[in-house]
Amino acid sequence: MNIDLMRKVDYFAGVPLCLVATLLIKLANVFSSQKKQTPKNVLFVELSEMGSAILVDPAMRKIQKSANAALYFVIFKSNAASLRLLNTVPVDNVFTIREDNLLSLAIDTLRFLAWTRKNNIDTVIDLELFSRYSALLTGLCGAKNRVGFHAFYNEGLYRGAMLTHRVAYNPTLHIAKNFIALVNAALSNKQERPYSKTLIDDSEIKLARAPVVESVIASMRARIREEYPTYDETRHRIVLINPNASDLLPQRRWMPENFVTVMRDLLAKSDDLLVLITGAPAEREQAQALKQQVNHERCVNFAGKQKLEELPALYQMAELMLTNDSGPGHFSSVTDLRTFVLFGPETPLLYGSLGNSTPIYAGLACSPCVSAANHRKTPCSDNVCLQVIKPETVLSQLHEALVKKQAAKKQSTPSSKAKSQK
Repeated sequence: MNIDLMRKVDYFAGVPLCLVATLLIKLANVFSSQKKQTPKNVLFVELSEMGSAILVDPAMRKIQKSANAALYFVIFKSNAASLRLLNTVPVDNVFTIREDNLLSLAIDTLRFLAWTRKNNIDTVIDLELFSRYSALLTGLCGAKNRVGFHAFYNEGLYRGAMLTHRVAYNPTLHIAKNFIALVNAALSNKQERPYSKTLIDDSEIKLARAPVVESVIASMRARIREEYPTYDETRHRIVLINPNASDLLPQRRWMPENFVTVMRDLLAKSDDLLVLITGAPAEREQAQALKQQVNHERCVNFAGKQKLEELPALYQMAELMLTNDSGPGHFSSVTDLRTFVLFGPETPLLYGSLGNSTPIYAGLACSPCVSAANHRKTPCSDNVCLQVIKPETVLSQLHEALVKKQAAKKQSTPSSKAKSQK
C-alpha cells in the first residue's frame, strides 16, 4: 500500500475500530483485575520507521537490564532488517506484518494477536506517534501493561482508551528520550497522570556499537572491486553518498543536481577518493542516473550491493557519508563513521542521529513542518528548506572533515609516532 492510502485506512477504519475496541476493553476491565504486573515479556511496537528501530535501542536495553525482561518486537516486514544491526531483540522474538495489501495486513494482524498470547506478553510499549493501527495492536494484544503516547487535552488524533500507562509526548524532547520516557512509565511503581515525571540524562541515549566481522569487510571489498576493479584499500579513501529518502516523506530529498555537484567536486580535488552511491536495490536505477551525470570513473553505483545488516562493515571502511534525513543517518550511528545529514521538513533537535553525526539544517520559519500533530504529513510541495542549502556549504564541511581524518591517520601511523618521540 502507498503511504497516503495507509493514512486514509488508519483514519477512516482506525477511528471507529478504536471506539469499538475501547468499549470491549472497558467491558473486559469490569471482569478482570487491574493490578499492575511487573514487566517480564515486553513487546515494542514500531511499524513504519526503520531509523526508530535504532533510536529505541537504549530504551530496550534499559528495560532489559532494569527488569530482566525478555524483549519482543513487531514491525512491518519491509523494515525488519533494521533490527538486525544490533540484534538486541532475538530474531525469533520479532513478528513481522506484511503491509503490501489490506488482506495481508488483516491476516497478519490476527496472527499477531495469537502470537502475543502464545508468548505471554505482559507489557506492550507503543512507540508510534498516535497511529490508530498500532493502538489497536496494543489494546487488543492481551498485555496487562499497555504503554504509549496519549493526547490528553490535545485536539484530534483519537486513538481510544487502549493504554494503562498514558505518557505525555514531549515535542521539544529528542525522540530517543521520549522512548526512554515510555520505558520509565512501564517501570514506575506508582500511578501518574501523565506519565512520565522523570529526568532523562543524555547518557541514557548512548548507542551500542554494531559488531563487525572481518570476513564481511573482505566480502565488501570484493563487491567494490566488482564495480571498480582497481580499488585498493591501502590507497583509496571511500566517501559514501546516500541521495535517497523513504516515500514516507519525499520532501526530505536534497536536489539530485546538488549531489552531482558535490561528488564532482570531491573527485576533482582528491585523486585518492572513491565515491560510492548507496541505496536499496530498488534505488539502483536512480543511483545509475546520478553516476552518469557525475561522469567519473571513481564514482561507483553501489546501490543494492549490500544487505542492510552488512552496512556497519561498509561504514567502518569509509571516511565519511553524506545522506538525506533517512535510515542510513541512523544506521551509521552504531559505528564511528562521520556522517553529515541534510535536514529540511524535520528537525535534528528531535530526530537527529545519536552517532558521530553533523546535521546540516537551514532552520527556516516553516521548519519543521511535520510532527506528531499532523500525522507527519505536510502540505508542502516546494521544499525550500533543502533548496537553500547550497553545495558550497556542504562541501566546505566535507573537505574539512576529510582533511582532519587524513591528518589523524598520519598522526597515528608508526612512523609518525616514532618521529614525534624523537
